[in-house]
Amino acid sequence: MTTTPPPDQRPPVCSYEGSDYQQSFWEHSDRAYEDQVEAIALQRLLPARGQLMLELGAGAGRNTPRYHGFDRIVLLDYSRTQLEQAQTRLGTGPRYTYVAADVYRLPFTSGVFDTATMIRTLHHMANAPLALAQVRRVLQPGAIFILEYANKQNFKAILRYLLGRQDWNPFDQQPVEFASLNFDFHPKAVRRWLSDLEFRVERQLTVSHYRIALLKRLIPLKLLVAADSFAQQRGNWWQITPSVFIRAQLAGQTTPAREVETLFACPECSHSPLETQPDALLCPACLRRWGIRDGIYDFRSPI
Repeated sequence: MTTTPPPDQRPPVCSYEGSDYQQSFWEHSDRAYEDQVEAIALQRLLPARGQLMLELGAGAGRNTPRYHGFDRIVLLDYSRTQLEQAQTRLGTGPRYTYVAADVYRLPFTSGVFDTATMIRTLHHMANAPLALAQVRRVLQPGAIFILEYANKQNFKAILRYLLGRQDWNPFDQQPVEFASLNFDFHPKAVRRWLSDLEFRVERQLTVSHYRIALLKRLIPLKLLVAADSFAQQRGNWWQITPSVFIRAQLAGQTTPAREVETLFACPECSHSPLETQPDALLCPACLRRWGIRDGIYDFRSPI
């Protein structure tokens, strides 16, 4: 089972702290097409029901309302300000738990979640296999994992490479960092990482086939979304779009629905359970205290 890496071996983290990403990237720009086709992909891949879901890289909660049928959802993001925006959007009822934490050090007991999603998040991972190993650790046997990744072998990258306008090879399976902490991944590499972690890929959907500014200006949104919806279902045949969605199942027998008695574990020493204090969770093993403020559990650094 994967252990927490020591501080000097931890990969860098991409933080959206203080960012207006939800507003500037999604709400005040021309990305209705991308948002709608991703919603279709999620609808096709998500289980009908679940007890406890982990949403990795939840941000401001753009996708969270789409997770129908789940009793409880844990929204995890490294940015506290993104989670505050999610709170404003979704509220603070018992269905939602907000956690600020590093994906490389997930603060949860092993095998606790029956479903996890990671949408528009893996592309910020400098060590994607390590992040995926942490996801695998906290999932129950038989759990479902919905993963979206930025595809290195997309049609535009292939064309640019063949025309000599791009140095990196889209057919090579090594990740490419096209901007600081922004990575594209090869489909075969992603499937190999999942297989190594005992995930079985059940279905692949190719998404955002028509992510071209000219097409989005000339073709009505409903028509463009319908065309993408049709093309998504060929995702098991080839992956040449900028975004690929995968539904994978973890090996093992699915367990019956159960009450979660102990959700959190210390991200430093892995001890569980933690002791609840008025403003923190205390690890009785290493004596680190992890803050709780305004309904957000903060496991980024002890207080």
